[in-house]
Amino acid sequence: MSSPVKKTKIHHDPSHAVFNTGKVNESVHHVPNFINGIFENSQATEHTPVHNPATQEILCYVPKATQEELTRAEQGAMNAFKLWKDIPVQQRQRIFFKLQQLIRENTNELAEVITREQGKTLQDARGDVFRGLEVVETACNAGSMMMGETIENLSKHLDTYSYRQPLGVTAGICPFNFPAMIPLWMFPVALATGNCMILKPSERVPGAAMILARLAQEAGVPDGVLQIVHGMHDTVNFLCDSPVIRSVSFVGGDRAGRVIFARATAAGKRVQANMAAKNHAVVLPDADKETTLKAIIGAAFGAAGQRCMALSVVIWVGGTVEWVHELAERAKTLKVGPGCDEGVDLGPMISPAARERAVKLVTEGITAGAECVLDGRHVLVKGYEQGNFLGPTILSDVSVKSTAYTEEIFGPVLICMRAASLEEGIDIINENPYGNGCAVFTSSGGSGRKFQREVLVGQVGINVPIPVPLPLFSFSGSRGSFLGDMHFYGKQGYHFFTQTKTITSKWDDKEKEKERDASTANSSLSMPLLGDTITSK
Repeated sequence: MSSPVKKTKIHHDPSHAVFNTGKVNESVHHVPNFINGIFENSQATEHTPVHNPATQEILCYVPKATQEELTRAEQGAMNAFKLWKDIPVQQRQRIFFKLQQLIRENTNELAEVITREQGKTLQDARGDVFRGLEVVETACNAGSMMMGETIENLSKHLDTYSYRQPLGVTAGICPFNFPAMIPLWMFPVALATGNCMILKPSERVPGAAMILARLAQEAGVPDGVLQIVHGMHDTVNFLCDSPVIRSVSFVGGDRAGRVIFARATAAGKRVQANMAAKNHAVVLPDADKETTLKAIIGAAFGAAGQRCMALSVVIWVGGTVEWVHELAERAKTLKVGPGCDEGVDLGPMISPAARERAVKLVTEGITAGAECVLDGRHVLVKGYEQGNFLGPTILSDVSVKSTAYTEEIFGPVLICMRAASLEEGIDIINENPYGNGCAVFTSSGGSGRKFQREVLVGQVGINVPIPVPLPLFSFSGSRGSFLGDMHFYGKQGYHFFTQTKTITSKWDDKEKEKERDASTANSSLSMPLLGDTITSK
C-alpha cells in the first residue's frame, strides 16, 4: 500500500510551485502531477532535472510517476468520461471559448516559461502559444465537426443515419520543441469531442502544459477530464498498454514514434504519430532572390532549427547555387544568445547532447566532402559560456549518402545541394524517405503546379518556406514522417477522436403494419433488399 498522497490546490503557476518531496535538492521546485483536478506532488523516488539550456541552471525536477499515480489517473479519466460524454456539445464548446480567452490573457506567462525551459526566443515562444491557440478556436466549433450523415426513406419507412461519438479515454505524448502548441493540438480536440485525455508533456519542458492545465480548470473543464502525468519510458509504456486508453497521439522523434506506434496498435489503439523530417526547398532561377533568401534564413535557423517543419535542405537549380554565399553573409548577422534577451535571433539547443549530435553530423558531412560555407560550431555567447549554443551553419555540395543529409540534424544547420532542373530536384526529394514538408521558390505558375503535383510530400509550399496549414485543414505529413490513418487537428483530427455509429431504423404506420402482419404468415429468410421498393403497393 502506498503512503497517502499529499494533495494541494494551487492558485498560481503550478509549474514553479515548491513541492518538497525530500527526494532531491529541497531548494529546487518540483513539478506536480495533475490528477482528478488536483495538482499533487508525486511519491516518485526518481526525478528528472529540467535545465535552462542557456545556463545549465536546474529549474525544477520532474517526477517519474508511480504506477499507483498512473492507475489513479487512468481510473479517474474513465470515471469522468461517463459524465463528460453526455455533456451537450454546445456546453463543451463554451468551455473552449473561455479557454481561448484565458490563453490570450496568459500568453506572456506561457512564453516566459517556454523560453526559460526550452530556450527559444520570447517572440518565437509567443508564436508557439498562438499556433496552439488557433486549434483551441476550432474547438469552439466542435459541433459542426462532429455532425454525422443521414438519408431518409431508403426503403419504405426506413431511414439510415450516423453519429460521431467519442472514443473514451485518450492519451497524448508531447515533444520538447513546442511546449504549448503540441499539447494544444491534442487535448482541446479530444475534450471538445467528448473524450478525456491523459497528457504526458516532455520531461524537458513541463511548465507550459501545467499552466495550460490550470487554465483549462479555470475555464470549466471538470475534474478528471484532463489528467497530466510525468515520466519517461515507464509512463509511455503504461499509456500504450492500458486497456482503458483508446487512442495515442504522439509527436516526436523517429525511433520513439515507431516504438510507440507498434506497441499501442498491438494493444488495439488508434495512433497518430508525427515523427522525423527532412524538409527540402527547390530554388529555381526565376525565383525572386531577395524574397527567397529571407524566407530560407527564417525557415532554416528559426527556433535554432528545432522544428519538425524547419527547412533543412536547399536544392539550388542552375545558377542559383551562387546565392549560397550571400545567404551565408546574411546568416552571419543573426544574433545568437539566450532567448530572454532582446534582439536575439537564435536561442540555445535543448541539451548538450543535442548540440553534440548536431556538431558530430556537421563534422561528418565535412569529412565526406561537403564545403563548410558557414561554421557555427565554435560560437561563444559572452556570459553564457555553458549554454547549448550552435550558430547558423551552412554546408554546400552535400552528398545524398552523407549522414549530414540522411539524418535529421534538428539544429540550425542548412544542407545545400545542386540540381540541373526542377525534375531533378523533385527526384531528390522523392528519393528521401521523409514526407513532412517541402517548398519551391519560383515565379512560374507552371513550375509551381508541376512541383505540387509530382512531389511526394504531405505539405507543400509555393514561395512559402514552412507550409504548416492553419487548423481549418489538417497537418498532413506523409511517408516516413507519419504513422497512422488520421492526422492532427482539422477535419481529420476530429475524426481521429470520434467513432462512427450508423443506425438503420424502420417505423411503420401501425394500422398498415397490422394489415400486413395478418396477410403474411411466415417470416422471410431471404437477404433483405432495402432499396427495392419501386413495385411496392
